Amino acid sequence: MIARDTLEVIQGKWRLPIIISLNHGNKRFGEIQRDITDISPKMLSQELKALETNKIITRTLYDSMPVTVEYSLTPLGESMKKLLDEILNWGIHFRKEILETRIDN
Repeated sequence: MIARDTLEVIQGKWRLPIIISLNHGNKRFGEIQRDITDISPKMLSQELKALETNKIITRTLYDSMPVTVEYSLTPLGESMKKLLDEILNWGIHFRKEILETRIDN
């Protein structure tokens, strides 16, 4: 049940890349979109709202001209750093294993 809850928060093609982008610091919408080149503005907006609803990110509105909106990880989102590091390490291991298997065949 807990694993299902976790997957509900990070499921999909875009949520982990968004979290990873924000793991490198606070960003505006366009900066996130530049990090994730093939996401549409509509999809990015939907995923940011979902992550905000799940308290993984926060949206800060600055009273400036023009108005600036910045996204950042919440403490809960930042607590995923170890998980993201493990996913990265596993991905490196996976890629190495797959490439070695393909070379050997």
